[in-house]
Amino acid sequence: MARWAVPQFSKKQVNNAGKMLIEGPFENIGGYFDALDVINNWRSIHGHPLNTFQTTLRIKGRQVDSHVLVAQRVKRLSSIEAKLRRFPTMTLSQMQDIGGCRAILSSAENVRDLVKSYQRSDLKHKLHTIDDYMNTPKPTGYRGVHLIYSYFSDKVDTYNSLKIEMQLRSSYMHAWATAVEIVGTFTRQALKSSQGEEDWLRFFALMSSAIAMMEGTEPVPGTPNSFDELNFELRDIEAKLDAIRRLRTYGTAPTILENPEVKGQHFFLLELDVAQSKLEVTGYKSGALDRAAADYLEAEKRFSSSQNGDAVLVSVESLASLRRAYPNYFLDTNMFVELVERAIAGNYLGVPV
Repeated sequence: MARWAVPQFSKKQVNNAGKMLIEGPFENIGGYFDALDVINNWRSIHGHPLNTFQTTLRIKGRQVDSHVLVAQRVKRLSSIEAKLRRFPTMTLSQMQDIGGCRAILSSAENVRDLVKSYQRSDLKHKLHTIDDYMNTPKPTGYRGVHLIYSYFSDKVDTYNSLKIEMQLRSSYMHAWATAVEIVGTFTRQALKSSQGEEDWLRFFALMSSAIAMMEGTEPVPGTPNSFDELNFELRDIEAKLDAIRRLRTYGTAPTILENPEVKGQHFFLLELDVAQSKLEVTGYKSGALDRAAADYLEAEKRFSSSQNGDAVLVSVESLASLRRAYPNYFLDTNMFVELVERAIAGNYLGVPV
């Protein structure tokens, strides 16, 4: 059984640590590393609520889609820092997606069915917000549905009011989001946060609309509503970027190093070294969460100094599910490239690729 972390710091200390994260280590390196310990504890205490929600998500997901893939993660330091910079009035304790779980379903229709299942349910946890990015896609092209809950237990109140975000995506939406992260990693651009080269940002917005048309959902604001206009602009910008070739190049599988005991574990630490095209996978038993969290923090410290890679601590049902849940760490662009080729060919209808 997992030994769940408990809060060691006040919300004031957590918020001050968030400010220190933004300031960086330059003025006060000792205070900076102390702040990282505070943030790591704040992330870790979301583990118990997160496990509760992913268990329910797995059950509900299978009721609408037997092929559903469910995974969970705590937010990366780099993502926490980027979000605090984007929203300067937000404090770290207010951030709603420190703990997140994700369901990847076979179709957009299944996503809708799963949302309805949650809306009809009588969970004791409080549904805080529904962000429907299928009906109203983000200008970046991001699509999916986010359900944000406040955890509640009437037996132990240690974790009450902690928020957990559930991301529900179709496999096509997931392929798009994965490609954005991979291109962002290789080009050193925060494309998922609307920061970077205009041509790449436009390409992904257009591709999201193309995929939305394939799935019968709403297109991205500011993109063409007709097949012909969308196809014309997409062909032009793909050629300008040489996007398909570059995506295939970025998608060259990294050398994968697994520790000997990785099979049969509960938590997995993924460390992607882009410069060396190397992915290291370390597995941890459910009772070794403290060690996993500590190793995660050390990996993030290493990558923050080199800026040549990334790390994430995740939990999935099996080792085989890792590639499907986190293809960006395996540099897997295959499905997205197929969708780009299909869109450029004008094939917006028919069965999934």
